[in-house]
Amino acid sequence: MQRFSTCCFRTRVSKTSSKQKQKHPQRSGEAMEIQPTNNANDDSAVRIEDHNMVNSSTSSATNIIINSDFSMGLYSWHPNSCHSFIVSDESNYPEGTSTNSVGNHAVVTNRRECWQGLEQDITSRVSPGCTYFVSASVGVSGPLQVSADVLATLKLEHKDSETSYFFIGKTSASKERWEKLEGTFTLSAMPNRAVFYLEGPAPGVDLLIRSVVITCSSPKECENKRADCVTDGDEGIILNPEFEDGLSNWSGRGGCKIVLHDSMADGKIVPKSGKVFASATERTQSWNGIQQEITGRVQRKLAYDVTAVVRIFGNNVTTATVQATLWVQTPNQRDQYIGISNVQATDKDWVQLQGKFLLNGSPAKVVIYMEGPPPGTDILVNSLVVKHAEKIPPSAPPVIENPAYGINIITNSELSDSTNGWFPLGNCTLGVGTGSPHILPPMARDSLGPHVPLSGRHILVTKRTQTWMGPAQMISDKLKLFLTYQVSAWVRIGSGATGPQNVNIALSVDNQWVNGGQVEINDDRWHEIGGSFRIEKQPSKVMVYIQGPAPGIDLMVAGVQIFPVDREARFKHLKRQIDKVRKRDIILKFPGAGSSSMLGSFVKVKQTQNSFPFGSCINRSQIDNEDFVNFFAKHFNWAVFGNELKWYWTESSQGNLNYKDADDMLELCTKNNIETRGHCIFWEVEDTVQSWIRSLNKNDLMTAVQNRLTGLLSRYKGKFRHYDVNNEMLHGSFYQARLGKDIRANMFKTANQLDSSATLFVNDYHVEDGCDTRSCPEKYIEHILDLQEQGAPVGGIGIQGHIDNPVGQVVCSALDKLGILGLPIWFTELDVSSVNEHVRGDDLEVMLREAFAHPAVEGIMLWGFWELFMSRDNAHLVNAEGDINEAGKKYLALKQEWLSHAHGHVDEQGEFRFRGFHGAYTLEIASFSKKVVKTFVVDKGDSPLVVTIDV
Repeated sequence: MQRFSTCCFRTRVSKTSSKQKQKHPQRSGEAMEIQPTNNANDDSAVRIEDHNMVNSSTSSATNIIINSDFSMGLYSWHPNSCHSFIVSDESNYPEGTSTNSVGNHAVVTNRRECWQGLEQDITSRVSPGCTYFVSASVGVSGPLQVSADVLATLKLEHKDSETSYFFIGKTSASKERWEKLEGTFTLSAMPNRAVFYLEGPAPGVDLLIRSVVITCSSPKECENKRADCVTDGDEGIILNPEFEDGLSNWSGRGGCKIVLHDSMADGKIVPKSGKVFASATERTQSWNGIQQEITGRVQRKLAYDVTAVVRIFGNNVTTATVQATLWVQTPNQRDQYIGISNVQATDKDWVQLQGKFLLNGSPAKVVIYMEGPPPGTDILVNSLVVKHAEKIPPSAPPVIENPAYGINIITNSELSDSTNGWFPLGNCTLGVGTGSPHILPPMARDSLGPHVPLSGRHILVTKRTQTWMGPAQMISDKLKLFLTYQVSAWVRIGSGATGPQNVNIALSVDNQWVNGGQVEINDDRWHEIGGSFRIEKQPSKVMVYIQGPAPGIDLMVAGVQIFPVDREARFKHLKRQIDKVRKRDIILKFPGAGSSSMLGSFVKVKQTQNSFPFGSCINRSQIDNEDFVNFFAKHFNWAVFGNELKWYWTESSQGNLNYKDADDMLELCTKNNIETRGHCIFWEVEDTVQSWIRSLNKNDLMTAVQNRLTGLLSRYKGKFRHYDVNNEMLHGSFYQARLGKDIRANMFKTANQLDSSATLFVNDYHVEDGCDTRSCPEKYIEHILDLQEQGAPVGGIGIQGHIDNPVGQVVCSALDKLGILGLPIWFTELDVSSVNEHVRGDDLEVMLREAFAHPAVEGIMLWGFWELFMSRDNAHLVNAEGDINEAGKKYLALKQEWLSHAHGHVDEQGEFRFRGFHGAYTLEIASFSKKVVKTFVVDKGDSPLVVTIDV
């Protein structure tokens, strides 16, 4: 573009020199259409308005300028063919500059042209159709006698047309003071690249910049419009996605090399599509791979689909995990790694990797790369495509005709016809024995109610030579999709066992194993086995079978029941139970109400918050998304951090501590009056322990454990209400195996000494669903009692609650058993999963109602609620871009159901009575003469709560 050297008031010229084009490579995208304006002095396509209309610096909208006050130096700013540096209060100011400045400011010097200045790429943070307000604090310094003009300019690069420059606003600046430069602009279409910059003074005059603020007049509208325009640019997110332009735009991550091939291995490896593929070779780390920077081509708060075609080669590795990962650098230079998806790749054929990601904050840099296989193994990539994810319409609620609740689908369950309907799985022998229980197992009895006695006959399985051998039955044509089935039976084992034996009711669904329930047996008594399952995809063959004891041990099975569960019938009982457990009678007393002024006054009571803890897991990147924060703060009153407090996060390498993420999250929770759980101090499962910890000898490990306790609990003393001290002790033994049995109790003791205000929890999974004998309620009780006998101050029981197809009676049975310990029970990581949002919502309702109705349960924590930030697929309540799905609507409906409202009149005794949930209330009293608003709180208690209201 031609420039005028005397000043920067000039006629707009849209031509760009070839030299300047090379400086800013063009990117794909739609050419911009310009909106006409009424400004006679400006023929740009950017609308200019009176700068006195707005003061953007005082707006509550988000500033799209990164490092707007230069508190991080020149981070995200770039001098345009000149030089720049930062001046602080303590620094020496350039000659001729007033010293009454406040804070940092940028000095742009060595300017040889008036258009040279300081610029920032804002492509990823602007949207077409939105109006943006610009406010900058600027000044000048150097050889000038009077004032000089400073201009704000927008540079727009297009795919198929010339680069354009558009005037935003200007101000006249002098050496003695800071001036405010203001203006507005609107884009009618999305360019490939949008760069904001400040320019203007004559050559040799330094340009000073103290702050820059650019805000959207309607932030929500801007986000929506940005989403609308993304699809048009999908093809340009990954440049050269199939390597048709060689290796252009691609590079090797971590020093590895990338090579282009039309074939490899003597022609045995050829592209799956196209003519060529790329390889990442000479990899020395598992995270080495092929990468591409996509900064500015992806937008925050939008979901993107990723599809890649990959395989591996070399180093005698035949199969390995290949993962697509996103590296994000935040404006404050914090690194974030987002695992997009992974696939098991082989050296035999190409496989497709598919995943999805979303950026919560405004990134400074974004790179997508492939990683995963062992060092020395090449990653081959045939193509990699990223595009804005299409919104998938929610699935319809399943229609189940004649569900036949409570009807057993097992043929000849009572063995009245010998073993007809059953067959031996394997070469074992089936017979019929007598002497089994005549009553239903308790969990089935709770579901079915009064039931005819069982026959007392059982299947006797002998001559078992494999653990999987036992009685089996085909049930393919008896199952209905999306129905939840409860499983129940009595089981017993014969003599000869040398230790505890697991017995499992299992299903083979098109040769895939499905767990229907497990029990551990270590005696000759009959044991109840219970569980549940659901089929969500039409199978061709389903078999139920009972298996488990060691070969040579006889197995006895009686009263097998598999029946659909009527959840709605259970809910009626739970609602009555909730009324007993979570509500209280309240008497509002109005002193002097017997006077004519108060008698008969209208009273309206509205509960504003239920005091029962409903919380969620959050992570650091999510709190950069204001939509997430708003939903979280509105609908939850407790939080737990997904990873940011775990040892492998706070000290991934020895001595390098990172508490910044946890500090940020704790600050957010404190600001929003949200209580927090500390998860977790230690994690007993070896795979979760960082490598430097695993390499320590016993003495060094003991020192590291003590340092971890002291460092964490001293830093956060009094800030976390709970701690999960040693996570999943029923499923791991890393610390106990190396430091002895006493270490677990000592962890509790030391934690209590360091922060006696925190309640210390045990925490484990598969406690409530009957599918894991290692963590059944009986084992959990034994574990807790053992810790307490060693002096461990165990204050709470954590049930994680990662559950599938829950049955209320099975869950309640576990809660009843654990309740005998008299400790508060919390669901600490609750999530449910179903591809159908309606079914997912039904599962969540089962769990929330069961927990809320049980007197031993004192809190419920969801293990997340936002898509792409949960540990399980199809478990979210809110879709990636903020839409509440059917499961989320069910959660909100239950939260609303558990708020009490009442209205009526003050009676002759000067009272108003109602029954309500524990929590906070507002009260409106309206009489003929006045209207008064009061607040009060209902705490737990068995007796009626009397609240005196002075009006």
